[in-house]
Amino acid sequence: MTEPKPLKRGDRVAIVSLSSGVLGDSFCAHEKVLAERRLRAFGLEPVYMPNALAGSETLWMHPELRAADLKAAFLDDSVSGIISVIGGIDTFRTFPFLMEDADFIRAVQEHPKFFLGFSDTTNNHLMLHRLGLQTFYGQALLPDLAELADDMLPYSMAQFENCFAPYHGRKITPSPVWYEERADFSPAALGTERVSHPETHGYELLQGAPVFEGELLGGCIDSMGEMLLSDCADYYAAQFAKKGVPNPEVFREQGAFIRRYDIFPHPEEWDGKILFAETSEDRPSPERLHCLLEALRNAGVFERLNGILVGKPMNEYHYEAYKDVWRNAVQNPDIPILYNVNFGHAAPRAILPYGATAHADANRQEIVLL
Repeated sequence: MTEPKPLKRGDRVAIVSLSSGVLGDSFCAHEKVLAERRLRAFGLEPVYMPNALAGSETLWMHPELRAADLKAAFLDDSVSGIISVIGGIDTFRTFPFLMEDADFIRAVQEHPKFFLGFSDTTNNHLMLHRLGLQTFYGQALLPDLAELADDMLPYSMAQFENCFAPYHGRKITPSPVWYEERADFSPAALGTERVSHPETHGYELLQGAPVFEGELLGGCIDSMGEMLLSDCADYYAAQFAKKGVPNPEVFREQGAFIRRYDIFPHPEEWDGKILFAETSEDRPSPERLHCLLEALRNAGVFERLNGILVGKPMNEYHYEAYKDVWRNAVQNPDIPILYNVNFGHAAPRAILPYGATAHADANRQEIVLL
């Protein structure tokens, strides 16, 4: 894999809306200002790609505009990094405009950039992984840099600071606190602190050896499962049809796109890997999580792993129930499962590099990136 250079002070970073287009909606104006201010405080200059602020409705109707922005970001030699605005649900619709574009593929391979995002951006990460580029999972513009408190969450801020240096030797340890997700993102919430709780669990070893090592590969469980399950396509098509969203049938194309463009890793590509996986803000029921993990098992994900890192569930919903779901779904007590790691949808968030060799030690409560 091609390792991009770390960010440095003075770099220009491209802002891309690859899933939801909310950054261009009026109700996000105050968050946009916050994110810009925070990026500049880090010494970075945000550069909005031409369609990043086109708004939710336009970008829903035109996935080709989202794809054009990602291509433009890779082709722009004045840009050193690319930051995804937020997740969503349909970034897979950009695949035909990217994976059938030889110029885009060549741009990724000849103009590697530091790429950061999470949630539905799992699709983009696995696409770029297929093209040979190392990317970084765990934070995004609106959820992290636009945090409505007076400052970014300290743990998340320190993790973002890590983007300015090589990751080799970095340790990821449990955050001493965790935060509830906000219910109010309006201007009235500016300057308010999140509800926080002391971390009482730390990293929990659910099974297997306490020390394990392997290259990192994974993402959001919901996104990965949806790549593989046809019932997800039917569910979303029905839900969006009820809401009057134009063209809800597009969700039935997802599985075909994943297969056509070879996005999801093959069984042998999981050999010796550490799967990192976390649940979304939808907080799937234990039954739904089992269904998603069963799809991963049927795709050969669990057969050859060296271990699994499971992200902390948002707001600790289903915290205990999820443990049994993981053990039952993996069906191999020898595969180590380290639970409650700070990455993904639950705040605060660490940043995980795809393809990095990670050394996990449950006893020492640390994950070292080698």
